[in-house]
Amino acid sequence: MKSVNIDLKQLSADLSAQFQGLKGRPPGLWPLAPRLLCAAGVTVAVVLAGYFLYWSGQFEEQDRLAADEVRLRGDYQSKMAQAINLDALKAQKVQVDQYVERLEKQLPSKAEMAALLSDINQAGLGRGLQFELFKPGQVVVKDYYAELPIAIRVTGSYHDIGSFAADMAHLPRIVTLNNLALASIKDNLLSLDATAKTFRYLDPDEAAAQRKARADKKKGKEDKK
Repeated sequence: MKSVNIDLKQLSADLSAQFQGLKGRPPGLWPLAPRLLCAAGVTVAVVLAGYFLYWSGQFEEQDRLAADEVRLRGDYQSKMAQAINLDALKAQKVQVDQYVERLEKQLPSKAEMAALLSDINQAGLGRGLQFELFKPGQVVVKDYYAELPIAIRVTGSYHDIGSFAADMAHLPRIVTLNNLALASIKDNLLSLDATAKTFRYLDPDEAAAQRKARADKKKGKEDKK
């Protein structure tokens, strides 16, 4: 055991001696231990520099391309499924177009609004109701249609007012009754305050203005980004 300690001490002394007197000497003339340690340090420095200056960018590029591959595979599978179901999708589009066309026919044009207002008025009179108020409001233009609110107040029996509300639902054009308020008045009569809303499709000029407004709004959001 003693001889081993002596050998280790001697080895340590020999290694220490190899690192002495290196100043001013070319690395090629250094003893073996300093040259090996220097080579290891250079190797580590080269590996670290290569990682941070070159390989890390390649690793990031590899991760990005791998993510792109997953996304493109998903897009491919989605488009393949759409292609397989293309005939069914075309049939669904035809059905949707027909449904939209039916709905559009329920929306009067600007020129037909006067006739629709007359229909609403006649529906009330036909039920024996007395109009105390019938005041069209300001037209509200939406993205794809225009909305016309009409403030109405009618008086009549409970049965007649209920029939009038049902008639509104069965008009050939879309009319809704909103903000309903019933009040009892003399002689067992009721007073109904409501806002009737009807809708019409936009004329070409209005539709063009709305498309321009949507485009300007979208452009404004993109500019803010």
